[in-house]
Amino acid sequence: MKHPIALALALAIALSGSMAACTDAGSGKSESATSQAQTDAVVADAGNPFFSESPLPLHYPQFDKIKDSDFAPGFDRGMAEQLKEVQAIAGNADAPTFDNTIIALEQSGQILTRTSTVFFSLVGVDTNDARKALQAEYAPKLAAHRDAISLDPQLFARIQQLYDTRDSLGLDAEGVRLIERYHTGFVRAGAKLSDADKAQLKAINGELAKLGTTFSQNVLAEVNDSAVVVDTKEELAGLTDEQIGAAAAAAKEKGLDGKYVIALLNTTGQPPEAQLQNRALRERLHQASIVRGSRGNQYDNTAIVSQVLKLRAGKAKMLGYPTYAAYVLADETAKTPEAVNAMLTQLAPPAVANAKREGAAIQAMIDKEQAAKGEPTFALQPWDWAYYTEKVRAEKYEFDESQLKPYLEMKNVLENGVFYAAGQLYGLSFKQRTDLPVYNPDVLVYDVYNADGSQLAIFLADMYARPSKRGGAWMNSYVQQSALTGNLPVVANHLNITKPASGPTLLTWDEVTTTFHEFGHALHGMFSNVKYPYFSGTSVPRDFVEFPSQVNEMWSDWPSVLANYAKHYQTGAPMPKALLDKVLATSKFNQGFATTEYLGSAMLDQSWHQIGADKIPAPAGVVAFEAAALKANGTDYAPVPPRYRTPYFSHIMGGYAAGYYAYIWSEVLDANTVEWIKANGGLTRANGDRFRATLLSQGGSKDALQLFRDFTGQEPKIEPLLKRRGLDGAID
Repeated sequence: MKHPIALALALAIALSGSMAACTDAGSGKSESATSQAQTDAVVADAGNPFFSESPLPLHYPQFDKIKDSDFAPGFDRGMAEQLKEVQAIAGNADAPTFDNTIIALEQSGQILTRTSTVFFSLVGVDTNDARKALQAEYAPKLAAHRDAISLDPQLFARIQQLYDTRDSLGLDAEGVRLIERYHTGFVRAGAKLSDADKAQLKAINGELAKLGTTFSQNVLAEVNDSAVVVDTKEELAGLTDEQIGAAAAAAKEKGLDGKYVIALLNTTGQPPEAQLQNRALRERLHQASIVRGSRGNQYDNTAIVSQVLKLRAGKAKMLGYPTYAAYVLADETAKTPEAVNAMLTQLAPPAVANAKREGAAIQAMIDKEQAAKGEPTFALQPWDWAYYTEKVRAEKYEFDESQLKPYLEMKNVLENGVFYAAGQLYGLSFKQRTDLPVYNPDVLVYDVYNADGSQLAIFLADMYARPSKRGGAWMNSYVQQSALTGNLPVVANHLNITKPASGPTLLTWDEVTTTFHEFGHALHGMFSNVKYPYFSGTSVPRDFVEFPSQVNEMWSDWPSVLANYAKHYQTGAPMPKALLDKVLATSKFNQGFATTEYLGSAMLDQSWHQIGADKIPAPAGVVAFEAAALKANGTDYAPVPPRYRTPYFSHIMGGYAAGYYAYIWSEVLDANTVEWIKANGGLTRANGDRFRATLLSQGGSKDALQLFRDFTGQEPKIEPLLKRRGLDGAID
């Protein structure tokens, strides 16, 4: 996702926006030494790319000029300058006005915004030891800086006065909402607390910042440290030549010539499990995955989890909420833990029942195969699921998913699939450019144009996995649209596709839908048409932000879109219609598994965040608490473990704490919207223009659910989601 630039958003999202700490001028130095230091600082300042706006198109970052040594000065000066700006706002002798308070805050901290936006993006996509050290050093400083602003009583008094008179200020609806959101943000940050509680809250926030940084660094370190080393090529039977070549190359990079290394993703299930014929190796891979973060080594996260959850529960209580989940959800569309629990508990029983039916079919396949070989059968285990699921799929539909890959070359999927759909729906066009600097040579850069030829945005596509990149897939903004600043968007998508040692990059179907999904986020950022930075792009509630990206997935298998990009990478021949039909026919296949593994994590997230500090276990009890929670919420079906286990559940240590439910909450809106689009003509400019005008362009400038109503003209219903996921039948 993105890193917002506005102060108000920074109050809500820990890794972005306003941050803290000033540098000491260096007392105790001689006059000549001080003079030389000042001269050196001036020279350094002149070359620091964060001290002025980038001269590149749309203020695209100067990746070729940015050095790791630029970040600390950028943070230090950025925080110092923003504190001066905020102090001037708070101490203004004039009565508070919208312009001299709210707009002034919106325009503050520009150096800090530029620095933090690039820094936190690079930490995610290409970290190194210097960046890790900077992240650890500045996380508590940035938290302190946010607190210095949000807990300033003079500043809040001005915001409170504007809030109390907001309807009589002559503002338009967006201006009134901006005051309301600032007020809410400050109150939720602790502006109404006593001085003693503010001091305690500052300490908690600083400690949470430190712990969150260590957790994320441990997760990446564990992914790399837990990579599975394989001695012989024969053990890799089932993988493609390209995958084996990539494993050999990964081993060579580690100094293990002649061996093979299977890198891990941050999910519990690992993609090679679907292909590896060697059951013992599948088990090794699975076991390496599930113990990450709880092995008792230097990257063990259980103590961090315990401490973070205790601190969060204490913070929530201080702010007047019974639990951290109640605190988080009060500012989401769900509003209450009870609303989230009602949905998740409605979905869990049919999902698990579906998964058990799928498991029975897989067990039957295992029994049949073992009998044919004259060998004893074995009970289905998590490391068998993906492998035998493909066999069941092949038997049921005469369809092997590997048949798709030759028709799914990565750049063709992006340009003739994702971009093509955006052209048909919104009139967009794309032109690759190679003149702008990138932080990695594999990054693709495109100018994006509206139907009238005007430039809409610049888009970056960073598709490949690498050891320095965190797991998962996400979108972020380097520059956000705002009429106030005059900026147009620069947005990026990041995936973790394995780069082949040579030859084309052929995608799985899941990687295709992920590419469409992330571009839905990119469209949300690029289509932003708001006045104030606070509301720009994807600055919406967490349980709404996935909705537009999920809608964009519908075009991945839309017949005319699929026909445009699903072409053989060697011959250019279109994917046979019979294969296309099978893609569509299997859309509900394995949905019991997919829903159950997701719900396991979503309900686990709520279990952790719906209890008080006194119920949080010590580090040694974290794994046991997880097991008990899965059993209590009914998702403890052993062959389908949760998509993320707690020690590597990065979502809930970051922006999705108490919010991982957001994906399926948003999918209710998505399923309703897809149903509406199909009923109104499908892939048409009229539908695209309506979606852009009523929803994608609005950012956070209106109530999120109102945006949904503006597009569909109705309230959301859960039935379309149940139907999509095959959960609308009776439970056995």
